[in-house]
Amino acid sequence: MTLYEELQWRGLIQEISDPKLIDKLNAGGMTFYIGTDPTADSLHLGHYSSFLITRRLAAAGHTPLLLVGMATGLIGDPRGTTERKLADKAEIFHNFESLKTQLQKIFPYEVVNNYDWTKDLTVIEFLRDYGKYINVGYMLSKDLIRRQMETGISYAEFSYMLIQGLDFKYLHEHRGVDLQVAGSDQWGNITTGIELIRKTTGDEVYAMTMPLVTDSHGNKFGKSEGNAVWLDPEKTSSYELYQFLLNTEDSMVITYLKRLTFLTKEEIEAIEAEHNAAPEKRLAQKKLAEEILRDLHGEGAYESAQHISELLFSGKIKEIPLHDLLAGLRDVPHFATSGGALIDVLVEAGICSSKREAREFLASGALSFNGEPVQDGMLELNKENALGGRYFVIRRGKKKYYLGELN
Repeated sequence: MTLYEELQWRGLIQEISDPKLIDKLNAGGMTFYIGTDPTADSLHLGHYSSFLITRRLAAAGHTPLLLVGMATGLIGDPRGTTERKLADKAEIFHNFESLKTQLQKIFPYEVVNNYDWTKDLTVIEFLRDYGKYINVGYMLSKDLIRRQMETGISYAEFSYMLIQGLDFKYLHEHRGVDLQVAGSDQWGNITTGIELIRKTTGDEVYAMTMPLVTDSHGNKFGKSEGNAVWLDPEKTSSYELYQFLLNTEDSMVITYLKRLTFLTKEEIEAIEAEHNAAPEKRLAQKKLAEEILRDLHGEGAYESAQHISELLFSGKIKEIPLHDLLAGLRDVPHFATSGGALIDVLVEAGICSSKREAREFLASGALSFNGEPVQDGMLELNKENALGGRYFVIRRGKKKYYLGELN
C-alpha cells in the first residue's frame, strides 16, 4: 500500500490541489508545513488528530515544519459565523511559548512563528507585495467568508487568508516548502497561498486537507465548540482523557483508530472483527485509549488511568488518590451540603426526588456511599466519613455518580 493509499484508507484526505501531488507524496522528499494559532495555552484532541500527519509524512521521507502563528493569532481567522474577539497580545505571546513547548514534546520537529516575518512589514508593503495579487471577488467566493458576510466581517478577519497566503509564500521562498497540510476548514486559506505563489513566482506548490475529527453528530473537538479535550494533563487529566476515549461511540471508534493511531490496517481490522463480535466488552475503545494515552502522557499515565478506572468501576473509591478521584469525577453532578442524615442529603441534592424514593433505592441496594453499599438512611455525613475530610461520592445504580462537598 502506497502512502497515498494508506492516507485514503485512514480517511485522512479530504481534498488535494492537484493530482500530481499523489505521486509526489508517494515519492517522498517534499518539505511541508502545518500550523495553528496560539488561541489557548494547550492543544486539544482536534489538533492532535491533525498534527499526527507530520509523523506519517516524515516516516515516508518528507520534512515537516510546525507553524504556531502569533501574527495570525492576533487577527483571528473567520469562523463562518461571528467575528472572533481579539486576543490580548501578552496572552498570545504566552500561548505561543506554551504551544511551542508542547508541540516539540509530542512532535519533535522545528517550530516556526509567522510573527518573525510579519512584525516589520509595513502596511504599504503588505498591500503592494501581497494584497495587489489577490482579487476581492476571489476572496468573497471562499465559503467561510461568504457565510460570515451574513453576520458581518471586519477587514482584519477578511485579510486573514492573505496573511496565511503570505506565510506559505515566505516558507516556500526561504525554507523550500512546497506543500501545506491542514484541516478541511482551511482550504480557502491554503489555496489563496497557492494563488499568491503562482502569481508572484510562477512556482507550483500544493495543498492537502484532512477531514476534521468529529463525533457522530458532526461536532468537532475544538475550544470554540465547548467540548475541548486538552492535551495538557493539567487541563484534562490522564484519567479524564482515558474515560473520554473509553466512552467513544461504537459507530466512531474504528474511524478514530484509523485516524488517531499508528496501528496497521491488519491490526485495526482484527480489532474491528473482535469488537463487532462482542461490542459490550469495548475492546476497540480500550485499545484507542491505550494507544493515545501512551503516546501523549506515557506508559505510567496510561497504567494509572486504567487502574483508577478499574477501581472506580469496582467501587474501590477509597483506594483512589483524592486528586485523581476529583479529576475523574469532574463532570459528574456536584452538590454542596452541610452534612446530616444521608436520606435528607439524597433529597436535598436531587439524587432522589423524595424520601420515599430514597428509601426504595436504599432498600434495593441501588445506592453506594464512598464506594460501599449503603442501606442506612440515617447514616450521618460528616468530616469523619468524608474523603479527605471534605468529599462524599454517592453512586445511584451502576453508573450515575454524584460528588458532594461539605460547606
